[in-house]
Amino acid sequence: QLQLVESGGGLVQPGGSLRLSCAASAFTLDYYDIGWFRQAPGKEREGVSYISSSGGSTYYADSVKGRFTISRDNGKNTVYLQMNSLRPEDTGIYYCGVRARRTTGWHMALGYDYWGQGTQVTVSS
Repeated sequence: QLQLVESGGGLVQPGGSLRLSCAASAFTLDYYDIGWFRQAPGKEREGVSYISSSGGSTYYADSVKGRFTISRDNGKNTVYLQMNSLRPEDTGIYYCGVRARRTTGWHMALGYDYWGQGTQVTVSS
């Protein structure tokens, strides 16, 4: 059964760091673009970062540029999101999504075909 699993979330103080992982089972991520999204209570799911299947292209939301870094290790079938200098407004459930076809902008959730269950990130003192 095709499955994506996010991990690495938790409670962190402002200014702290977390590294999220998105691991796949029953299929290989090598051929797919991957996006990280987040959703805060009462808000829509928003695109945070994206990496192309080759790893040659990466994009970031303006709000996280310079603080977050996306990477992939196809040998481990995993995509990472390193989050530094975390702020309270980064709080939310973080999801990774798999995109098989580039029919929408990277930041549009409707363009993704599979999602994980999400991992909670809370930034608070």
